[in-house]
Amino acid sequence: MSTPFTIVDLFAGPGGLDLAARQLGIPAVGIEWDAGACATRAANRLDTRQGDVRLFGPEQFEHANVLAGGPPCQTFTVAGSGSGRKALDQVLEFADRFVAREPLESIRAGLSALEDERTGLVLEPLRWALQALDAGRPFEVIVLEQVPAVRPVWEKYAELLDKEGYSVADPKVLRTEEYGVPQTRRRAIFIARRRDSDRLPGLPAMPQPTHDSFNPLKKVRAARLHGPEDPVPMATALPDRPAPFVVISNYGTGGDAKARGRRYSHEPSATLTGKVSRNRVEAPEGTETDRFTWSEMGQLQTFPAAPDWTWAGKDISQQIGNAVPPRLGMHILAAALGIPREDLDAAIRKHYTY
Repeated sequence: MSTPFTIVDLFAGPGGLDLAARQLGIPAVGIEWDAGACATRAANRLDTRQGDVRLFGPEQFEHANVLAGGPPCQTFTVAGSGSGRKALDQVLEFADRFVAREPLESIRAGLSALEDERTGLVLEPLRWALQALDAGRPFEVIVLEQVPAVRPVWEKYAELLDKEGYSVADPKVLRTEEYGVPQTRRRAIFIARRRDSDRLPGLPAMPQPTHDSFNPLKKVRAARLHGPEDPVPMATALPDRPAPFVVISNYGTGGDAKARGRRYSHEPSATLTGKVSRNRVEAPEGTETDRFTWSEMGQLQTFPAAPDWTWAGKDISQQIGNAVPPRLGMHILAAALGIPREDLDAAIRKHYTY
């Protein structure tokens, strides 16, 4: 399909959102500092500018009219230090300072004083949006994703960007399994459009679920919750791995470090983290089998299987855990850019067998 849009993707990681854009026929360039993620991107021919997002600006990407980004989540995630969650009120105050057009040097000096400097990176997309607006070349669309704890930041973005000429969909936390991803994972999503855009009239909206939600504590449901399809199980996404099998998490569950979470092959995977390589895989009788390969881990994130996708560089399990699931990315981009449902469905059928 032809498209009038070009994406610049901040904190692009190994390329989940950029692969989604490719699958939809949308040009994208990603900015990423991590050498391992850049190696994966290079191996898969994704357009990349390696470096710190803070050293770039929209004036260097004048061809891009869509801003996307998934700032680092380590300080906001439950599994991390939590310093981002603790500094949430300060982050929201810094957002106001950006909109007030205080000198960038002053704002960055304050952000550098936070407990973890990565926390302030969640405001970089706001800086980009405002700088593009002030230069007279505003981004037509803004698409952001992060862990659920960042939803209050996206709500602040919505409040501020509404005053700058954007219509914003109510920021929501989406469940990946409701969009055909064989994994339960929750992401806070932000979608905004320029109100004066001729190409995208009307209000933006979040994508509609295509699959049912999954609750590991409630195996049988009396009625559908959200979608016409059952959640995609691991066995479907990994057709070359003998089933049945059970995945035993590296993490404890229910507050008990010894009670390892379990997911069975007829269920979606639990959330893939940077420690996914530590998860054990067992046959039904309890005998341990080979752990997931890099390719299989990527497939559970909806990246193509090898050799159609190559993982490269260091810390591959962390790359995979940090990535945006491309299939979820396709739904988000389609909703943000007004891509007709029939075109989205055709693209999904082209790239996925389930």
